[in-house]
Amino acid sequence: MRLIGAMMMSDSVTEREFHPPVPVLYTGMRCRCPRCGQGQLFKGFLELEESCDVCGLDYSCADAGDGPAVFVILIAGFLVCGGALITEILYSPPYWLQALIWLPLTVIVPLALLRPFKAILVALQYKNKAAEGKICK
Repeated sequence: MRLIGAMMMSDSVTEREFHPPVPVLYTGMRCRCPRCGQGQLFKGFLELEESCDVCGLDYSCADAGDGPAVFVILIAGFLVCGGALITEILYSPPYWLQALIWLPLTVIVPLALLRPFKAILVALQYKNKAAEGKICK
């Protein structure tokens, strides 16, 4: 009798229950699948895969839009401008040295942050079942 009850319950279990929840920041910082935490999320620098190669999650409903760029601009701007101002006030180096230090960081910091931030926002979309006018499964 218990076996029959267990089989009936397993038929009604949703797909999300087969995959235990994975922390959003963990999957985002590693750029992994938001459902299983193992499959690759990106096939290029910022282009998403079609689906997860481990669990088969379809990424077609994942759209982070301009959100990652906004967060990265604010964070990188704060770090670079704040660092340049503090360096100018404390040490007053020549302008060419300021440019030598801060111009490469102006490019490196946003490029380093953009991919993980996009992955975090995709993972948040999956966790909160958010989609743009579509039903995602």
